[in-house]
Amino acid sequence: MNTPLLSAKDLTVQFRTPKGPITAVNGIDLTLERGEVLGIIGESGSGKSVTMRALLRILPEAKTEIAGDLKLDGKDVLSLKGHDLAAYRGGDVSMVFQEPATALDPVFTIGTQISETVRRHRKVSRKDAQARALEMLELVRIPSPASRLGNYPHEMSGGMRQRAMIALALAAGPKLLLADEPTTALDATVQIQVILLLRELQREMGMATIFVTHDVGVAAEISDRIAVMYAGRIVETGTAAEVLKNPKHPYTQGLLSSTVQGAVPGTPIKAIPGMPPDLAQMPPGCAFAPRCPLATSACQAAVPDLRAQGGERRVACVRLEEIA
Repeated sequence: MNTPLLSAKDLTVQFRTPKGPITAVNGIDLTLERGEVLGIIGESGSGKSVTMRALLRILPEAKTEIAGDLKLDGKDVLSLKGHDLAAYRGGDVSMVFQEPATALDPVFTIGTQISETVRRHRKVSRKDAQARALEMLELVRIPSPASRLGNYPHEMSGGMRQRAMIALALAAGPKLLLADEPTTALDATVQIQVILLLRELQREMGMATIFVTHDVGVAAEISDRIAVMYAGRIVETGTAAEVLKNPKHPYTQGLLSSTVQGAVPGTPIKAIPGMPPDLAQMPPGCAFAPRCPLATSACQAAVPDLRAQGGERRVACVRLEEIA
C-alpha cells in the first residue's frame, strides 16, 4: 500500500489570547496523494487559512500551539527546527498567498526574490539562480520575462504579481503547493487564467496541491477531492464530483444553495441563516446545529464524527440516515 505524501491526524491549532485559548483548527484528519489536488471550501473563519499556515509551520510560535501528527513524505513536520524547518518551508512545501502585493517584498525586484529562493534551497551559483528565475517567469507566461526580472512588485499588475508569486513558490520544485485563495483579489477574467495556469503547472510538475477557496466553481474546476470545513472541523469530504453533485451534510447543502453558480436568473439565493460560531464560545455538540434547519436535540449531545459513506466519502452528521 502506497504511503500518502501528506498525512495529518487529529491536527489541532490553538491560539493563546488574553481571553483564553481559542481552538481555530479542531482535530482534523487529512491525507494527500502525490500529484493530487485537494480543495478546501467553507465560510470565512472556518479554519482554512489557519490549516494551511499550520502545514507550512509559519504560525507565530509564541502565541500558537499545534498538536497532533503531521507528516510529509514520512517526515515529522511538527518536530522540525532550525535549519531543517527553514529547508522545509519553500523547499518541500510552498505557498501562494491570497494577496501578492503584501506577500512579495516591495524593496526587492521580482528576479532577486526568485533567485534568492533558488539559491537558498538548491545551492547553485548566482548566475544559475538568475537563469532559473527567468525560466520560472517564462513558465508562468509573464510577457517579456527578461525585462520583468528587474521589476519591483508595484510596477506589475495584480495578475502579473500573482503569476510572479506562483513562480516564486515553484522555483525550488516543492513536493506540495499550498494555494490560499490565490484568485480572490483578481477580476473574473484573470481569475480563470490563473486557475487554469495552476492546474496545468500542477499536472506538468506532478505536484500535490491544496487549494483553499470560497468559490465553488473554482473548487469544481481544479480539485480531485474536496473537504468542507466549518468552525475548525471537516464536516464532509469526498471526490469533487461526489461532494458537489450530491452534498450530504446540511452545511455543504447550504453552501451550494447560497451561490450564484448554476442559479436560475431572478430566483432568490437561499443564504444560510445566522453567523458562524464564536470560536471562544462554541455551542455544544455539532457547531452547525444553531444554523441548521434539520437540527434536533440529538445534534447537541456530542460532536459528530466523520463517518464513512462508501468509497472516499465521509460525513459528520448524526441525522445523516434520516436526511438521506
